[in-house]
Amino acid sequence: MSNSKSSSSGGLGICGILTIIFVVLKVTGTGAVAAWSWWWVLSPLWIGALLGLGFLILFLVFAGIVAFFNSR
Repeated sequence: MSNSKSSSSGGLGICGILTIIFVVLKVTGTGAVAAWSWWWVLSPLWIGALLGLGFLILFLVFAGIVAFFNSR
């Protein structure tokens, strides 16, 4: 009897899917996205990264405040 577990993770999130859609629309010249600059076409990537960095900073500030008050 085999008790093996297999799991896979990964895939595209909403930011990755939006980026692919925007790039395809920009390259094919379809819709309003064709007139966007490449900064806005790739914005789901950098906006997602900025949000992640913001949450990390908030977590570190909160952890620092909790550590400060626990050390008193």
